[in-house]
Order: sequence, then C-alpha cells, then structure tokens
Amino acid sequence: MDEDATKDRTHLGAIAPGERCTVARVGCDGCLGQRLGDLGLVPGEEVMVVRNAPLRDPIEIKVSGFLVSLRRCEASLVEVVAR
Repeated sequence: MDEDATKDRTHLGAIAPGERCTVARVGCDGCLGQRLGDLGLVPGEEVMVVRNAPLRDPIEIKVSGFLVSLRRCEASLVEVVAR
C-alpha cells in the first residue's frame, strides 16, 4: 500500500459533526466486528457524523440512510478516509 493512500486515514471517532468519510476497514473481529458490519460499517461505505452527545459520547452517524449511535471507543475501531 502506498503512503498517499494511508495519509488521510483516521478513525471514525475523530471525524467532526457534519463531515463525511468512507470506511476503509473495521479493526476488530468477533461479535463487535460482526455488529459493526451489521450496522452498515463495511469498507467502501460512506458515513456522515451527525452529532456528538453533550459529553461527546456516544456519537450519532448516518450510514446507508440510517441513524446509528456508537460509543466513541467503538467508533475508534473503524478506520476511515476523510473526504
């Protein structure tokens, strides 16, 4: 993988409300990885961060037309490419 492809990668928990990104990979396996995939967080899927809760946890995202709330620790496992 070249350096430019990984340059703009970050995790979903670091994306500001109102910004869009694309899922690059989900960095966990097992039940949690399955759950995140079932919620629509699969590589190539576009995600928009809608808002943060008052204490910044959880965050609300829009994926595949659905609003989903994730704990910030779960969102930090999803590697994304900022747009």
